[in-house]
Amino acid sequence: MVFGGPVSPALTLTPLRRGGGDPCFVIAADGAIWRTSLPPSGPVTARITRAATNAVDVEAWGAGAEEFLDGAPALLGADDDATGFAPQEPTLAAAHRRIPHLRLGRTGRVLEALIPAILEQRVSGIDAFRAWRLLVTKYGTPAPGPAPATMRVPPSAQVWRRIPSWEFHRANVDPGRARTVVLCAQRADSLERLSARPPEQARAAMMSLPGVGIWTAAETAQRAWGDPDALSVGDYHLAKTVGWSLLGHPIDDPAMLDLLEPLRPHRHRAVRVLLASGLAHNPRFGARQAIPKLAEL
Repeated sequence: MVFGGPVSPALTLTPLRRGGGDPCFVIAADGAIWRTSLPPSGPVTARITRAATNAVDVEAWGAGAEEFLDGAPALLGADDDATGFAPQEPTLAAAHRRIPHLRLGRTGRVLEALIPAILEQRVSGIDAFRAWRLLVTKYGTPAPGPAPATMRVPPSAQVWRRIPSWEFHRANVDPGRARTVVLCAQRADSLERLSARPPEQARAAMMSLPGVGIWTAAETAQRAWGDPDALSVGDYHLAKTVGWSLLGHPIDDPAMLDLLEPLRPHRHRAVRVLLASGLAHNPRFGARQAIPKLAEL
């Protein structure tokens, strides 16, 4: 697969990884990225490697292999349009110069992005990643093809909505998040159809569901649709990091929105460039969690 410029599968796909033990995303010792998915045509395992500065090799196994390969260019950011993104703020401009080849990919799989985002609400990343690992390992299916033995295909919507409450409890998922996971699994068909809508409308539609707030919708839109403007408002660290990095002091969400407003419709792209460039700065970085006062993220 040849691109019109430099491409980095690792930069593009890393946001899809839910911790080092993610059973759906493994980075092998040789740098290859292994990923599983469950498109409508069936389970799939893919192996993704950078073949040249502007080329990527993608192999796939399983009933969903052909469908996955058809969507691989979009997954790797071939359709990403950064037109108009030319940050003038010095730190952002330096970050953009450092990684001008950053591409935002889109999986097209809403539920696969939404459920782990729900699990990450109001808890540390370690707890959320553990819950995802336990539930997917138990209720997912073995990855087809020559994938690492620990890999699993994510559960279907039908499986997610039948997981007993005590299994969520064992995974340290509170009843509120468990109910939201089950509700979203019950609405899976309508959620997947949101991909046909403009991203802003699709995010608003997701937020009409109980338990899905602005943070969860943004985190989902970033991955499922490559939404360049889906800013993760409500994240415990993001506003502070943006403030320290660009202003030299922490700020809150309203101040972050004001600061990044001139970058619309590329506010999420600006944050990704900042974080991926290594120029982000937060001297008071603590345990990852959402802002406690928000009932829904």
